[in-house]
Amino acid sequence: MSGLFRPRSWFLLLALFCASVLGYALYVQYVEFLDPCPLCILQRVAYMWIGLIALVAVIHNPGAGGRWFYSGLIVLGCVAGALVAARHVWLQNLPPDQVPECGMGLNYMLESLPFKEVLTRVLYGSGECAQIDWVFAGLSMPWWNLICYIGLSIITLLVLFRNRSS
Repeated sequence: MSGLFRPRSWFLLLALFCASVLGYALYVQYVEFLDPCPLCILQRVAYMWIGLIALVAVIHNPGAGGRWFYSGLIVLGCVAGALVAARHVWLQNLPPDQVPECGMGLNYMLESLPFKEVLTRVLYGSGECAQIDWVFAGLSMPWWNLICYIGLSIITLLVLFRNRSS
């Protein structure tokens, strides 16, 4: 069996991947001056969750039951990230006359509104979330995030099922 498909190796690779994605997001924000919209920030939080859980799994090196637990938390983060990314892609593909108006900034909302209201408004999206400022191979950043979240969850489950007896 390939070393990549051993759970601990996969968790390490996953943690490094998430750190790389977050590093690139910071590069784009602070070097390329492309400010993230609220949905982009939620996608970053999902990568932080996935990467942190994967790192804890590497350090803990659990048995079969623990691998199921950590993998479940990782897949949960991937599903949450994929849902946010899918919403973001949907907003980016709306006709211009149906794009929601730009709202308050995330920092202002966090300071002045209850958390539940902030989450509702962020998930609803705003005009700034519909802008496409970055494209690679014809796909926007939310598209690439959606693909990554789906791929990471599938690979995590494959690694888990492939190693269920050990």
